[in-house]
Amino acid sequence: MIRFLSVLLVVMFSSHSMAATLMVLGDSLSAGYRMAAEQSWPNLLPEQLEQEGHTLTVVNASISGDTTGNGLARLPALLDTHQPDYVMIELGANDGLRGFPPSTIRNNLTQMITQIQAADAKPLLMQIVVPPNYGKRYSDHFANVFQDVSDELSVPLLPFFLEHIILRQEWMMEDGLHPKPDAQPWIAQFMAKEIAPHLSSDN
Repeated sequence: MIRFLSVLLVVMFSSHSMAATLMVLGDSLSAGYRMAAEQSWPNLLPEQLEQEGHTLTVVNASISGDTTGNGLARLPALLDTHQPDYVMIELGANDGLRGFPPSTIRNNLTQMITQIQAADAKPLLMQIVVPPNYGKRYSDHFANVFQDVSDELSVPLLPFFLEHIILRQEWMMEDGLHPKPDAQPWIAQFMAKEIAPHLSSDN
């Protein structure tokens, strides 16, 4: 009986150890802005991915206020530490809010994706948009960066979850930019459905 339990524990531990890792590299939209870390959607994502038939460990490497430049600077150490199988890039909103040139954002995203691929991980890129008050010309150029990078590097482009909830006042904080804790379970479910088709059938 003891031997059976020992073997069972080894099998369970091995299965857990072999679970693929998804790292979320984002800003305040993923970091759990003004809420407990366990309430943030990346923390809720593993359970939702389970319902989609995938078992993954999720590492939330998001920091509020980060730009694509910050993400690029932090990425090498994160790849070395966590050795993820997948990396989802949710960055660019702060670049847009500060009016950074689209060419800078494109360059940073391209370098991040190249580094992720060199680390034998699969990159996933989230589309980001800026409010229309930044002017149609800038907003269009900004949005096009993500589609262009996705097309050029053959990287899956995931939809921007904020577009689906920003008009639901009860789910948005007073600043009109960040989702409340109440919105996090919906975001996790939405993202799980969008991420699942890009995961290996073994995960």
